[in-house]
Amino acid sequence: MKKVSIIDVAKLAGVSVSTVSLVLRQKGKISDATIANVQAAIRQLGYVHNVAAANLRASTSNLIGLILRDFSDSFSIKVMASIVQELEKQGYMVFLGQPQDEGEHLERCLLSFKQQGVAGVIYLASDAASPHLPALIRQCPLPLVAVSQSLLEENGNLVMRDNRQAAGLAARYLIERGHRSIGYIGGRQESLIRQQRLLGLRSALVQHGMSYKEESAPACSDDTRAASQATRHLLEQNNTITALLCHSPDAMLGCINGIHQVGRTIGKDVFLTQQVALIGFEDMLHVNLTSPSFTYVSSASEETGRQAAALMMRKLKEPALPTQRITLSGQLVARESA
Repeated sequence: MKKVSIIDVAKLAGVSVSTVSLVLRQKGKISDATIANVQAAIRQLGYVHNVAAANLRASTSNLIGLILRDFSDSFSIKVMASIVQELEKQGYMVFLGQPQDEGEHLERCLLSFKQQGVAGVIYLASDAASPHLPALIRQCPLPLVAVSQSLLEENGNLVMRDNRQAAGLAARYLIERGHRSIGYIGGRQESLIRQQRLLGLRSALVQHGMSYKEESAPACSDDTRAASQATRHLLEQNNTITALLCHSPDAMLGCINGIHQVGRTIGKDVFLTQQVALIGFEDMLHVNLTSPSFTYVSSASEETGRQAAALMMRKLKEPALPTQRITLSGQLVARESA
């Protein structure tokens, strides 16, 4: 059987080959009627557009390399899903890489991207203790957009979460509801996310004439048991604490256990001294299936993905586009726990 060509489509649709090409590439000003006519001819003939060959002819690519180091991180997974969805809307495809380290494996990943002819790279940063991107990423010759959960000291195209704003927002919400002793549970000492949130907490307390106490913000490893022990110890040492900010989903779960162990409950009533208000920093559907449902500051993961994809597409269309630093703020969602 003869292979159907773009010429066959053009003849059946009664248009030029260049018009069919523009329709396939979603370029140019083509009427809706002409587009519908070309698409009908494509379906009738069973024509399959060879995107790779078209990219080679045009020296362009519709492939974007996406690097995700940590598949256990819910924020990164949500950002990845949003990036893929947004790019696919615009006719791009994602080539996913998961290097096991920032050295040899990352180098092989970038080489694979180059061999596949990707047009640009989106990097989801995973090192919460470093204010810099890996050297291989900084040296990447392709258009690059980096996504980070913390503010980075870089000059490239960045989309980042504003952790200081998020914690400040949560703290002010609690203060306005009468809380005067607020703690923070979780995060390793070296975590930039933790450090930035503590700056937000400290700033909110000082603005309202209160002091920040280091002992009220115990650091611990990222697991529920460690958070539970830290919470129990904190509440036993300071029974005036009526509210806690929870570093992560695991910290939130650990806090729940630790609060119950010292005979207190979770709730928003500051006048009931046995209650402790809790606020997290991302929605946790598996926790909110229980009562009470939990107040949180949104992680803006979907918007982060949309912004990263949009920035990459702008960079591809305008290579001379000045470097962009996009910082996204979270919004507080009030529920039953605070």
